[in-house]
Amino acid sequence: MSTPDAPGLIDSYLQLCEDRELDEAGRFLAERARLVFPGGREYSSLREMAAASTGTYRWVRKHRDRYLVGEADGRVTVTSLGRLYGEWLDGTPFEDIRYADVFVLDGGLIVEQHVYNDLALVAQQRGA
Repeated sequence: MSTPDAPGLIDSYLQLCEDRELDEAGRFLAERARLVFPGGREYSSLREMAAASTGTYRWVRKHRDRYLVGEADGRVTVTSLGRLYGEWLDGTPFEDIRYADVFVLDGGLIVEQHVYNDLALVAQQRGA
């Protein structure tokens, strides 16, 4: 995979995840991909990840503001930076919660996804 193609691949993957087209999104993942979310929570599948988020919010989406791309040891790393928006469980909207997703690609597939965001911090501040 060429470095210029990597942000488009990640953008497509993230959009499919947002749309809950999880089987289609799963095609972007290598076998035994590591999906690591805030708090060090690791998931073995996108369905497992989606099920774990049901107690946090009704829905969430991303303003994907920019991508940073690098290469090392034959792998491509893509970082997606932006802001989350969505709706808490009580129906209250939220927006502008920062996030950074770091992806490691090997052979055109995602082998690692590391998710960092301030969602839990903002939920704690609002007393949720």
